[in-house]
Amino acid sequence: MSILSRIRTNWLGSVECPSVLCAKILISKCLGYAIICGSCIVKVPQLIKILKAKSGEGISLPSVTFELVAISATWAYGKGHNFPFSSYGESIFLAIQTSIIAFLVLAFSNQLTKGLVYVAVYAGTLAFLLSPSAPMSLLAVLQGANIVLVSFSKMIQAVSNYNNGSTGQLSVITVYLLFLGSIARIFTSVQETGDMFVVITYCVATLFNGVIAAQMIYYWNTTPSPQEQSKKSS
Repeated sequence: MSILSRIRTNWLGSVECPSVLCAKILISKCLGYAIICGSCIVKVPQLIKILKAKSGEGISLPSVTFELVAISATWAYGKGHNFPFSSYGESIFLAIQTSIIAFLVLAFSNQLTKGLVYVAVYAGTLAFLLSPSAPMSLLAVLQGANIVLVSFSKMIQAVSNYNNGSTGQLSVITVYLLFLGSIARIFTSVQETGDMFVVITYCVATLFNGVIAAQMIYYWNTTPSPQEQSKKSS
């Protein structure tokens, strides 16, 4: 039995599908699981950079929060609609890592208590969204709002980079992996969910991730602005 036949049998059961369609499904599944595998460590370079510097300098907490809400909405929406795990699985690992980043930004700003409260409130909210008690209408609203949330999240970080004249503790590896991942997610979302809310969200994420990726290059050898330097010395 050929590989394509096995794919047809294992993933589509007895349903006959053209070779081109099966190839698209194969590519989509492979990309989806590759993204999920990558998401397990995508923000680890960012975490390491923060821990080494013992600072979250240059990382916008509002931006991280908007991103965390958007990621969590994607997770809850995908789970609630029983989408294939390969279409949203990375949101689980991104949520964990992003919440840790938010905590570290607060903790290294001498706001440990706020950091603990932040994580506790987030965990409680997430538990509700993932529970059967969460109405599908609410999840749909959150997914629809994702377009705005993602835009705000990335715009805030991009503006912060511009104002600081540097990208601070942002990790170039993390930024570019997120950029490439969001590009791949456009294709997998079209193939596996067909949900326009999800597709548009990843299109917007790709656009703004690209802006921040470009800033990483532009500010690569740029020294921080006097304002940022004064913050570091204070």
